[in-house]
Amino acid sequence: MPAQPTRPRIKSPALLVAESGADREGHGLKRTMGLFQLICFGIGAIVGTGIFVGLSDSVAQAGPAVVVSFVLAAITCVFTAFSFAELGGAIPVSGSSYSFAYAGLGESTAFLVGWCLLLEYGISISAVAVGWSQYVNELLHSLTGLQLPAALSAGPADGGIVNVPAVIVIALASVLLVRGARESARATAAMAAVKLAILVAFCAIGYSAFKHGNLTPFSPAGLGGVGAGTTAAFFSYIGFDAITTAGEEAKNPRRDIPVAILVCMGLVTLLYCAVAVAAIGAIGGDQVANRPAALSYVVNQVTGSAIGGGVIAFGAVVAIASVVLAVMYGQTRILMSMSRDGLIPRVFEKVSPRTSTPVAGTLIVAVVFALPAALAPLDAVMNLCTIGTLAIMAVVNITVIALRRREPALARSFRVPLYPVVPLLGVGFCLYLMYETGWTTWIQFAVFLAAGFLVYVLYGRRNSTLTEAPDAEVTRDAADAVPQGV
Repeated sequence: MPAQPTRPRIKSPALLVAESGADREGHGLKRTMGLFQLICFGIGAIVGTGIFVGLSDSVAQAGPAVVVSFVLAAITCVFTAFSFAELGGAIPVSGSSYSFAYAGLGESTAFLVGWCLLLEYGISISAVAVGWSQYVNELLHSLTGLQLPAALSAGPADGGIVNVPAVIVIALASVLLVRGARESARATAAMAAVKLAILVAFCAIGYSAFKHGNLTPFSPAGLGGVGAGTTAAFFSYIGFDAITTAGEEAKNPRRDIPVAILVCMGLVTLLYCAVAVAAIGAIGGDQVANRPAALSYVVNQVTGSAIGGGVIAFGAVVAIASVVLAVMYGQTRILMSMSRDGLIPRVFEKVSPRTSTPVAGTLIVAVVFALPAALAPLDAVMNLCTIGTLAIMAVVNITVIALRRREPALARSFRVPLYPVVPLLGVGFCLYLMYETGWTTWIQFAVFLAAGFLVYVLYGRRNSTLTEAPDAEVTRDAADAVPQGV
């Protein structure tokens, strides 16, 4: 008899929901987050280093046309946000794009997505913590005229010894996360309100000194500069997908997750464009480009006083801390899902019955990502983080198409509009921005993926919960007995 073709190792959406354990008393996570908390969580995950620190890098590439770069980066994210909204409403579990890929494209692809998520979230946490350290120094200087010594506020590559503030913000975030999702959500909501108020105040100050001449020449580096600026600006949007990691802690995930994603993306895009125009219009693109703590500098120049800049620095300290908190939350929940599937060590899936949080996994994440924040230069791997994130987003768009074909009857509280045009455009925009990262980054990414695949073959596949029942039909039969609703 001819050999039977190997079936893909796929877990159906219903089985993923059933295995999440969200409804098992004392063993799962608690559903404590409503729509408002999810929106605040999304803003907390997105708005931070990208606008407070990264704006100057984007302006250096594109000049005043950075507004176009922000819009293009937003369009790329919005196409994928539609896909995240559909999948987040249909598969409300903590694994986010990892779990979506598991249901649509199979285990090996899902593992590589999880591997890239380690890169995206890990580098984001470390890079954001380093940006927090810069604004802590700016705030101290505004309040006291003093700054932390370079030895204690920068890593060895930047002329210091250890970046103590970066370690502190990661430690504080881990303490909040260990205490519980409700406490973390409240802290994130409060910090989101503060950062939005600060950015609105910045716009008011910037537009009071607005000069049209500062916007010319609008695109000094041409289309190439806009493209490079778009790649740099894209980092400002990283984190919106973290909303889907709250699938097991949202009160009404099928309704609230899609709404929260789309509201966050619209609000953040408008805010970024407004801040960019205010900054450049006030003092000119040349003054903003490559400027540390650029927003504080703009306010100081406009007001002629360090007090306003100190207020902005305070807002940045709060904003960036909330990003660390939200991104660490997302990382721990994704690791928990991968551990539940047996693809990484089981320690990451253990949930404390007292706090209903993955305590051990959270502490491990804090320690692992505090080390590069304290010691390592991160600029060299930022493009690698970007290309990995874009690859994940492309996979999510493809997963929507795959699940529409494989699971046509799946309960979907939101559907991607203009299907399949929108997910295909999402893939196209992702590939364009991946191209803009350069061939060196592509080589690094290929090596990174090869290493991930090796880990999957040597550990993940052997320890997968599907190893004992690899037949896709077995997982489907088991899922048929599970209700679709949550």
